[in-house]
Amino acid sequence: MSSPAPVNVACLGAGYFSQFHIDGWSRLEEARLVGLADFDTHRAQTVLAEHAGTETPDIFASLKDMLSTSSIDILDIIIPPAGHAEAISEAISHGVKTIICQKPFCLSLQQAEEMTVLAERSGAVIIIHDNFRFQPWYRVMKTAVEDGLIGTPMQMSFRLRPGDGQGPEAYLARQPYFQSMKQFLVHETAIHFLDVFSYLFGPVTSVYADLKQRNPHISGEDAGIILLEHKNGVISNFDGNRLLDHRAENRRLTMGDALIEGEGGSLSLSGDGEVVFRAFGEQQQSCLLEAQKWPGFGGDCVYALQYHVCQHIRHGSVIENMAPDYLDRLRLEQAVYHSAETGCKINLSQR
Repeated sequence: MSSPAPVNVACLGAGYFSQFHIDGWSRLEEARLVGLADFDTHRAQTVLAEHAGTETPDIFASLKDMLSTSSIDILDIIIPPAGHAEAISEAISHGVKTIICQKPFCLSLQQAEEMTVLAERSGAVIIIHDNFRFQPWYRVMKTAVEDGLIGTPMQMSFRLRPGDGQGPEAYLARQPYFQSMKQFLVHETAIHFLDVFSYLFGPVTSVYADLKQRNPHISGEDAGIILLEHKNGVISNFDGNRLLDHRAENRRLTMGDALIEGEGGSLSLSGDGEVVFRAFGEQQQSCLLEAQKWPGFGGDCVYALQYHVCQHIRHGSVIENMAPDYLDRLRLEQAVYHSAETGCKINLSQR
C-alpha cells in the first residue's frame, strides 16, 4: 500500500521567524513547500535561498495571488497579529481547509473568537503555532509525570531569563516590533508558558500576577510573576525577566530553567535542554533527556509541530492547539492582565 501524497504547504510572511518555518517544511517528507508570499519579494527570495534546501516554491507579492495560483492544503501564517484576521478570511474564502497561525493569535480575544467561528462554519481548521509544548524537554517531562515517576505532582516553576531585553537596542536585531507592543511579556512570551502549564497539568482555576516594566525604552511590561492554580491542585509559577540571563551557551534554547516537584521526586530542566530526575530523599540524579545539538529553534519544536499537523491531515491523528481550545489561553492571558491591574487573585470559575 503506497503512502499518502505529500501535502502542499504555502507560507505567508518572510520575516525573522519564517526561517524556522521554511527550514522545517523543507525537511518534512510529508510536505511539499509550494509557495511563499511577502510584499518584499527580495526578502522572500533570500529566506528561501538560505533555508528552503532543495525545495523550489514560487514567490508571490500577495497572499491573494498565491491563493489564486497555487493548490494549497496548508496555509502557514507567519506574520504579526495585525494581519491574522485578514489572512485567515482570505484563505477560507479560497477554500483552504487547514490553517496554521502564529501566536499571538489575532489582535484581541474578540477577533480570535470571530476567526474561530468563521473557520468552524466553513469547515476549516485553525491550529495555533504555539510551539513550546512541542519542545522535546516538555514532551519528556509530560511522559514522566503521566507515568507516575514523581508521584502526585504538586508544583512547577519556570524562570524566564533570555537576557535580550536591556538598553535602547533591545529586540531590534530580530523582532523590532517587540519594542512598541503595549502588552509584551505576557502577550508575546509568557503565553507560551501558560500553554505549557496547561498542557502539563490541565485547566487553570485561578491566577495572580504582578507585572513590571524594567526597560524604559520599550512600551510594554518585560518582567513579572504569574502564579496559577490548576483544577488538579498543582501550583505553577512563571517568574520572568527578559533583562536577566541564565547559565546556557544558547540562552534562547529553553529561555530559562524549570522544576516540576511531586511527592515522589522532581524533574529539572536546565538551559541546555537536559532533563534530570531526582527521587524524593535521594542525592543521586538520573538523566531522562541529554543535552543535544538540536537543529532549528527551541529543540526543533517548529518542525515537531509541523510534523504533528501533517500526521493529522494524512492519518487522522488527534491534533493539539486547535483554535477553539487556544481561546482558553487567551482568556487566561486576559485574567493575568486583569490581576496585575487590580492587584487581586482572579478566580476563573467566576468569570
